[in-house]
Amino acid sequence: MKQPFLPLVGIQTDTFIHLSSPFQGTGEKYIAAVAHGSGGLPVLLPALGAGEDLDSLLEQIKPKDLVRRLDGLLLPGSLSNMEPQHYGGEPSLPGTLHDSQRDESSLLLIQAALEEGVPLLAICRGFQELNVALGGTLHQRVHELPGMMDHRELSGVPRDKMYGEVHSIELTPGGLLSELTGEKEVNINSLHGQGIARLAKGLTVEARAPDGLVEAVRVTNADNFALGVQWHPEWNFSESALSRVIFSAFGKAMEKRAHQRLS
Repeated sequence: MKQPFLPLVGIQTDTFIHLSSPFQGTGEKYIAAVAHGSGGLPVLLPALGAGEDLDSLLEQIKPKDLVRRLDGLLLPGSLSNMEPQHYGGEPSLPGTLHDSQRDESSLLLIQAALEEGVPLLAICRGFQELNVALGGTLHQRVHELPGMMDHRELSGVPRDKMYGEVHSIELTPGGLLSELTGEKEVNINSLHGQGIARLAKGLTVEARAPDGLVEAVRVTNADNFALGVQWHPEWNFSESALSRVIFSAFGKAMEKRAHQRLS
């Protein structure tokens, strides 16, 4: 029997300081969800933005050349926020955590993936990066806006409770998520302070929170699966029907691309 093609899934990393030294990495939950939920082989992609000692290497690497070797791209969540200069926002409040290398790398990878038709799944920070990459803007502190909910995680609680379902979202009738789930409304977790302000023209709303905040989008004219969600479907993905169908659909799109790429 012919063995199926194993999709290669690029996962964008973050840069951070650990024990006074710079590191790059991502949460294991994303790796596990990709491997077990989508059936792909995770490959961590370094954040090759305009960082020290990386400029010369970046000049030799073309994002399109990189994504052509992949069957999927996952943009995970992060503790950091995008620098507002990328969408014309006001300067961040003092103490806001940023990751300029990830900003630069993600924005390039998103454009390249969409141009090459590589399946894309963007989560939380990645969801916000997708909107900015296509020309949209962000609210930096959603909870301070009149009439908006506080979408940030609970503090001082166990991790399981922090990632627990806290509010519902209404799925767009006829949208991708509506078709995948067969539902009109589902419950999700919520661990973000920023959110979409102006939706990019190239995106279609897939779901909204009760306060009207956009919670999911798809790239309108994408050649392949291209979905962004503001919540964290990777957390205990096997226990959530919504998470399972998202990662399954992502995996099917990647498997198809792998077959075409390697045949």
